[in-house]
Amino acid sequence: MGLVTTKEMFEKSMKEHFAVGAFNVNNMEIIQAILDAAKEEKSPVIIQASSSAIKYARVNYLMKMIEAGVEEAGVPVAVHLDHGPDFETCKMCIDAGFTSVMIDGSKYDFEENIEITKKVVDYAHERGVVVEAELGKLAGVEDDVNVEASDAMYTDPDQAKEFVERTGCDSLAIAIGTSHGAYKFKGEAKLRFDILQKIKEKLPNTPIVLHGASTVIPELVETCNKYGGNIPGAKGVPDEMLHEASEKGVSKINVDTDLRLAMTAEIRKVLAEEPSVFDPRKYLTPAREKIKETVKHKMRDVFGSSNKA
Repeated sequence: MGLVTTKEMFEKSMKEHFAVGAFNVNNMEIIQAILDAAKEEKSPVIIQASSSAIKYARVNYLMKMIEAGVEEAGVPVAVHLDHGPDFETCKMCIDAGFTSVMIDGSKYDFEENIEITKKVVDYAHERGVVVEAELGKLAGVEDDVNVEASDAMYTDPDQAKEFVERTGCDSLAIAIGTSHGAYKFKGEAKLRFDILQKIKEKLPNTPIVLHGASTVIPELVETCNKYGGNIPGAKGVPDEMLHEASEKGVSKINVDTDLRLAMTAEIRKVLAEEPSVFDPRKYLTPAREKIKETVKHKMRDVFGSSNKA
């Protein structure tokens, strides 16, 4: 099975009320872990890379590694650009073989966001590639995304309907209370499911995307801190809320921070417990396994995508 777009997996997710996990990658071990998890769980999956990840790993390296893994996985796999900052980056990824791109125009005003999104949609659709757009702003810091809490805003359902109709985007990332990075909430976690419901009523056939949706798994944070890390007070979106979102109409849920924590926790543990180790395989192998465990948990227990391939 070769690479696919997100079209069919999202259609199935809306019909059967589950979400497809979109997992950020930076290197071979992360790619292998995600695809191994998808194969074992028989789950569709989205491999996504930010523009920062592409600068780090180089787009051709990423694509070749993903293509090699897809041959083994035997499940639907889409390759997606996460938070494309401009038309040029989206074009580069489309030309490189990505099957899906996100243009993030949320930093612009409504009309400018529509204009840049429509430009990307026109280019992508001519080449059989689907487009995710964003309306509303998520607070937090992740890669090149940095939004102050005071500048964050919820997505307006009426604007969402107009935006999709005018741009022709294939899916829409909305802001209902999640945020980027490891420090998502200062108080109790809360998502605006009422806004999600209104958006789904107005856009029943448009796949909805949730960004900034890592759980910030406490056990992983604890392991990092136990072995020399300094990540105090990190707090994410509880699994129960993400599961509810998947049942209430969210088709794609993004995960990045949890994978970083899983990898770092295991590497720190090995290097602390076995200070004589200097072979990268000795610490990257358990790191890869921990990422796989984390992804399998998301697919099986949170998103409900297991056995949906």
